Amino acid sequence: MTNETFAEPSASKGLQRAFRFFAIVEKVGNLLPNPFWLFWILSILLAGISALLAGASTTNPATGEEVTVLSMFTAEGLQMVLGTAVKNFATFPPMATIITVLLGIAVAQKSGLIDALLRGMVTRVPAKYLTFALSMAGMVGHVAGDAAYVTLIPLGAMVFLAAGRSPLIGIVVAYVSIAAGYDASPSLTTTDVLLSGLTTAAAHTIDPAYVVTPVTNYYFGLASSFLIALAITVVTEKVLVRRPDLQVDDDVDLTNPAKLATLETTPAARRAMRLTGLAALVFAAVIVLALVPANSPLRGEGGGIVNSVVFSGMAFILCLFFTTIGLVYGFVSGSFAKSHDIIDAMIDGVRSLAPILVLFFAIAQFLAYFKWTKIGEVMAITSAEWLAKMNVPGWAILLGIAILITFMNFVITSGSALWALAAPVFVPMLMLLNIPPETTQAVYRIADSVTNSVTPMSPYFVMALGFMQQYRKSAGIGTLASFTIPIAIVVWIVWMAFFMAWYFTGFPFGPGY
Repeated sequence: MTNETFAEPSASKGLQRAFRFFAIVEKVGNLLPNPFWLFWILSILLAGISALLAGASTTNPATGEEVTVLSMFTAEGLQMVLGTAVKNFATFPPMATIITVLLGIAVAQKSGLIDALLRGMVTRVPAKYLTFALSMAGMVGHVAGDAAYVTLIPLGAMVFLAAGRSPLIGIVVAYVSIAAGYDASPSLTTTDVLLSGLTTAAAHTIDPAYVVTPVTNYYFGLASSFLIALAITVVTEKVLVRRPDLQVDDDVDLTNPAKLATLETTPAARRAMRLTGLAALVFAAVIVLALVPANSPLRGEGGGIVNSVVFSGMAFILCLFFTTIGLVYGFVSGSFAKSHDIIDAMIDGVRSLAPILVLFFAIAQFLAYFKWTKIGEVMAITSAEWLAKMNVPGWAILLGIAILITFMNFVITSGSALWALAAPVFVPMLMLLNIPPETTQAVYRIADSVTNSVTPMSPYFVMALGFMQQYRKSAGIGTLASFTIPIAIVVWIVWMAFFMAWYFTGFPFGPGY
């Protein structure tokens, strides 16, 4: 494999305009503070707006009660701010559930299971299926959260190199698969837990008894993961591989045996993977069989399955599942030697969550203030009434929300932070228009994902660029963006079209829809 056939093309006018746009995005985004400070600034702005709108009222059509905006610049407002801070943080919907799930995922991650699974998905497939396999590995890798970037991007470069293809394509496919399809996965992830908690809290504005479970978008996410992997594969094989600028620097070792050796697995690891697969099947079978009897204690009221403890306690079920398969793989492969290794893995997992917990504290206070002032509720009701009078169809509203969130995601790349801002308005507003929270959350997942792969504000965009520069030192933001933009555009169009088809057929987005 040589670089002789590659040449640097000049950027087209369209690409140059795209680069200028991303330069603007980067400058604007750099002006924004850290999300932690952003939510405190928003809280101050909220206080000022609440004072200006104090007394504005409307009627909640769901309850018939009058809703009036309250000012934070009152004695009651001051008491609320000072007296509920700890409670706001302690009762923040996603916090306890995401920590619970992460305890299990941390065991699976520390045991080496997730890395081994990702390696296995891309090193044992025929070369003609390599792109799709790597993209699907990215979808599966979402269960590992942000750790998937660290594992899969360099792995993608190596497996493409081993197949005699440009490592730059491997980097792009791995990065875009994780970033652009971040909210789609064939398995449940911490994102499902996080989003469902925020959506439930937002839905309580209209219906205090409404519950959005982590599996509420599972059918849609499962199907979407295959669709996105296919779309990425088509764009890569039909467009990107035909680019004449796939060369790497001349001093890069294209046949480094040390790198290729890292793709090999030991007999103990292969045996561990087989036993882990068996353990996963047994775990799932036990849960299913336990739900079969009509009088099973795991069933809900009236013998229901969707309202059973399996669904309401899904966070703990996921924790047990990932802990079980992590234990099997860890002790069989030898990565775990004693029981204390399990505790260490959980501690490391919770430690990695520290930045999110700090952000959660600020978000929890902002959402509590937003709910107390009633501004979100009044906005949702008045907006819903206006849209109903205008007779705007549901699909058009959802498309508009998707476009708005897509552009917001250029500068607010944290999915939890963005949904914390959007959910309190959009979820109740669409509920009043007879669009369920599950549907609103599903369309948000699309808008929150695709632009992750093209915005320079994402720290993982910079990470992917760093890996690319290992093979081409001259690569810059424009270089990576020129690879990711075509994929992102196609994925957004295809995914939204898929959502609309799903929406119009009325097929459930997940269990309990």
